[in-house]
Amino acid sequence: MLQTCLILLALRLSTAYENIAFNKPAWQGSQYNSGNDIFDASNAVDGLKSNLSAWGGQCVQSNVNQQTATWRVDLEDILSIHHISIYYRTENAVWGSTNGLSGRFLGFSLYVSNATDRTNGKLCLHDTDYTRDTIPAVLNVTCPVHGQYVIYYNERLQGVTYPTGYSDYAFNELCEVEVYGCPVPGYYGSDCSTPCYDTCRYCHIETGACQGCKPGYQGHQCELPCSPHYYGEVCNETCGNCSDGITCNNIDGTCSSGCDVGVYGDKCKTSCPVGFYGTNCLERCSRNCVVPERCNKTSGECEGGCQPGWIGILCDTKCVDNQYGQDCNQTCGKCREAKQCHHVSGSCNDGCEPGYQGNKCDEVCEFGHFGASCKEECSVFCGKSRDCHHVTGYCRSGCKTGWRGNDCLEVDTQQQGTECDRNCETRFYGVLCAFCVIVVLNGVYGLYKIMKWKKKKRSDKNKKYRASDSTISTKDTVLQVRKDENVNSAYQELGELSPSSTYDTIR
Repeated sequence: MLQTCLILLALRLSTAYENIAFNKPAWQGSQYNSGNDIFDASNAVDGLKSNLSAWGGQCVQSNVNQQTATWRVDLEDILSIHHISIYYRTENAVWGSTNGLSGRFLGFSLYVSNATDRTNGKLCLHDTDYTRDTIPAVLNVTCPVHGQYVIYYNERLQGVTYPTGYSDYAFNELCEVEVYGCPVPGYYGSDCSTPCYDTCRYCHIETGACQGCKPGYQGHQCELPCSPHYYGEVCNETCGNCSDGITCNNIDGTCSSGCDVGVYGDKCKTSCPVGFYGTNCLERCSRNCVVPERCNKTSGECEGGCQPGWIGILCDTKCVDNQYGQDCNQTCGKCREAKQCHHVSGSCNDGCEPGYQGNKCDEVCEFGHFGASCKEECSVFCGKSRDCHHVTGYCRSGCKTGWRGNDCLEVDTQQQGTECDRNCETRFYGVLCAFCVIVVLNGVYGLYKIMKWKKKKRSDKNKKYRASDSTISTKDTVLQVRKDENVNSAYQELGELSPSSTYDTIR
């Protein structure tokens, strides 16, 4: 009779709400006769409760000799719960102290959780008051909370002393577990037709009072947005670095105005990748950094400074103003037309100014040379031969006698005229006298040779008549040959005695 009354009471309580556990996925920790569907965890949510015996196929049966027993049902969403009804195994016998199964029901706990871990959920009931005489076979537990998992748990731990009447081991022998509430989140009332406040994620199933705010809201009625720089579930998420310090969206944490420099992403929480910086990390670090493309994520300043030839925070400015090299602290040489040297190496690609040479145009011309490309030669008429200025070619120590001008290439006519006045007359008469002497000596020698020849000729003529005809003929031939030789010899000797005159040489 008592059992029938309790069933009728449970039916009256459940008429206002829907059994949201019906045919939902169920699980138990240790099943009796594993694999046998007669004892499967799903039997407790199949809606069948006419046979409350272990072998009737409508109840859950855990294994024997266990210290803990756990069963749960997954509601597949976080739903609003009003109460939970538990139908315990009775073996269809009279319930009470005479039924040995009542001691197995004692000391149980009932949880509602958003996760499978019961300890993270809401404890709806931990039995410490019931006895084998008072615990009902059908128990209704009012628990107006929200959750996805309803978890039944019991234990008989070693070393723990339990009240009289408790079984030696833990069991979960559940024939039906009914969870009554609203099948759709965000509603309350006896028929689950009244919507919760817009900013409430969950509200009390009877009063509508907020029991959990939607992401981005807080307060007793979830009427307040999250504090600045916070967002999300229960406002415990921290905003990223939104542009200009503006707070993020209180619901999802996005930065509507974009990210501050150095971060990117929809929530502006990611550091810029290597090689990028600035607003939304769209700027690329300079390749002219000491370590290429390594820079501060916010400012873009190169880590370790710039490579030679570059300056500036971003190392994006070439050396100018006749400077080059590391930190632009070296001075260019004499590049042609005062052009800027190469900002890194200091070389003068267009050549040097006159008077300078070398790749950097920082070397003066070698001694004896000057001008463009040092190809011009200094004058030999400098006071010190070829000693001139490397740029202008001007002689450093004046000019030799007879020459004038900065480069000593102009004849000094005034100085040469004065010397001629003193020396030319003496030179002229000296040359003339020498010439006359040579002419006289050549004449005397010629007369001598002629007279000698004539004398010899007369002597040879007298010998001619004393010889035979043949002999005479032969001698005449010989004499004729000698005559020719003597004449040629005379002319030859005359030529040797008459060399070129000094006058001819001077001319």
